[in-house]
Amino acid sequence: MPIHLTSRRNFIAQMGAAAALAHSSAGAAEVDENLIAILNDTHVGGKHPATASIPTHLRDTVAWLVAQPKRPAAVVINGDLALNSGLPDDYTHFAKLIAPLHEAGIPVHLSMGNHDDRDVFYQVLTAEKPATAAVASKHVGVVQTARANLFLLDSLKARMVAQGLLGDEQLAWLAKALDTHANKPALVFAHHNPRLGGEEKHFPGGLEDSEPLWELLVARPQVKAYIHGHIHHRNFFHHRGIHILNTPATSYVSNPKESTTGWTMATLSATGGSFTTHTHLPEHEWNGAKVDLQWRT
Repeated sequence: MPIHLTSRRNFIAQMGAAAALAHSSAGAAEVDENLIAILNDTHVGGKHPATASIPTHLRDTVAWLVAQPKRPAAVVINGDLALNSGLPDDYTHFAKLIAPLHEAGIPVHLSMGNHDDRDVFYQVLTAEKPATAAVASKHVGVVQTARANLFLLDSLKARMVAQGLLGDEQLAWLAKALDTHANKPALVFAHHNPRLGGEEKHFPGGLEDSEPLWELLVARPQVKAYIHGHIHHRNFFHHRGIHILNTPATSYVSNPKESTTGWTMATLSATGGSFTTHTHLPEHEWNGAKVDLQWRT
């Protein structure tokens, strides 16, 4: 089972002495162990000019994260990393854009969306491929942070197919992983929206096995929230006690009158979390908007 520890101490302990020294001198910023950055739908294309809006949005977001006096303990980029069908050049460009996060020693965790190609992703970002897959043909993992365990799922059913699917094997893995890591609140990440507890107009393109997933989650009181992208919008719902967070796309939106691009900063506590939206348009009403959520008991 891929398990990732995001504390600064663990990161440095796993580095070589010279690399650790370089990291310490280059990245003296304090790490907030309760802070998590959430991005999704980066949609980077290999042929995007450097000045085009999509790579510029991601580049500016990464630069903002690196420049913060308190950096996040983890960055989750929740699916649709690639522009359209997951070409090698897409992931090469994507890797270049997020490189400053790695250089700053900020742990980055990636998930798959319907515009990704898992095999090509592994060919380009070779370090992302586990030696042994926890779930066959799926990219999953558990990220342990100070205030919560993050469970990263793979909802990619097939490339260029709008609907998402976890499948029985991944659901069984998730149940076991949740039971193994029941010591902290659990936040579940997947690219696709569930077909419940939200806006029904988005359900056809959502997660096909939402019902069995929710039965699994509700039965485990440590599960507090499900966090997704896919819709290129922002809103908050809940279903049977579990919060559903639809976080904004980093790349583009379908209707600029209703949405804009951005990212989310989550500050976690023992009993909940504050989720603050940041947008690429400083004057947008979402920019700086904070939602405080309390976890179910």
